[in-house]
Amino acid sequence: MLAFGKPLRHKFLLEPGTAFLNHGSFGTTPRAVLAAAERWRARMEANPDRFMRYVLPGALRAAAARLAGFLKAKADDIVFVENATSGMNAVLRSLEFRPGDEILVNTHTYNAVRQTIHEVCRRSGAKLVEARIDLPVENSAGLEFPIKQKMNRRTKLVVLDHISSPTGLVFPVRRLAAMARACGAKVLVDGAHAPGQLALDVPSLGVDWYTGNCHKWLFAAKGSAFLWARASAQPGIHPPVISHGYGKGFTAEFDWTGTRDYSSWLAVPDALQFFRRLGAARARSYSHKLVTRKAKEIADAWNTTVDGPPELHGSLMAIRLPESLQQRDPRQLMADLLARCRTVVAVVPVDGVLWARISAQVYNAPADYDRLARFGAAAR
Repeated sequence: MLAFGKPLRHKFLLEPGTAFLNHGSFGTTPRAVLAAAERWRARMEANPDRFMRYVLPGALRAAAARLAGFLKAKADDIVFVENATSGMNAVLRSLEFRPGDEILVNTHTYNAVRQTIHEVCRRSGAKLVEARIDLPVENSAGLEFPIKQKMNRRTKLVVLDHISSPTGLVFPVRRLAAMARACGAKVLVDGAHAPGQLALDVPSLGVDWYTGNCHKWLFAAKGSAFLWARASAQPGIHPPVISHGYGKGFTAEFDWTGTRDYSSWLAVPDALQFFRRLGAARARSYSHKLVTRKAKEIADAWNTTVDGPPELHGSLMAIRLPESLQQRDPRQLMADLLARCRTVVAVVPVDGVLWARISAQVYNAPADYDRLARFGAAAR
């Protein structure tokens, strides 16, 4: 059984001396998974023609089948995309809306997704409707009720985050999806942070489309994500790049959109193997306990608050920054933390308030969070 914390850092390429508390933004890939991707890349370059024509199609479907098993889904309902934003774009830009239709989001919706919806509304005449989620939340009702209140007969699509990108709050997707269906609306879930951070049974959630990253909490190489679509919701959904598979079905359209490096997708089974070697439930428990404990300690040191209770989080949590730092530019503040404290953390604005979002992963140890706590406390 692998020991978590500092003893596990050698499995990654993380630079020594830096407290890496931002796994949530880009993830980091284990050496073993990078090596697996490189083996696929070398095989491709040895004979690109043979690889692309005769090896890739079967290998890609085999990798999708392995991922589908992890998600408790069918292989034919899973396709690879580069990231969750690409998956969201594929669905949003494939659907047809008319003037008067409403697309429901909330104030935690990822900005790239919100921008895509703005463009969809500009072209179609549909309306973006936003439910306000106030922080801190006391319980799941604080996530559920504002969204429910905005649903009506004009709501054609409800866009949900499974885990909020700014905060790490876990939304009650199954209950919200049932409410949306009762209103006659379809449901699209941005699960960018969920695979690996939560135990997933995607088909049981009752949604129409679900996209998630593999290169964050599943340890895959960069540019690895998936789009799941219920069989009845697959017709009419196209990849952002239309290619030779157009009109030939869901998997045919997405599996080939042109020449690219497919190694990160093909190495997803190796990432799943690494995750299983850690012990999925054990890894999730370690990270959850670490991040919720350290977030509370940091909030106490800063005399501020966390974004919500531990039970509404996985391995991400946000702490409100001290008032003395609220007027700082978030990007500059992150740069200062890196330069002065050798600490990597996400600083995110939510409704005009700055929060420090911290992550916990199996390579993190309690001492990794000390410099961040001292930095904020000194700024009070």
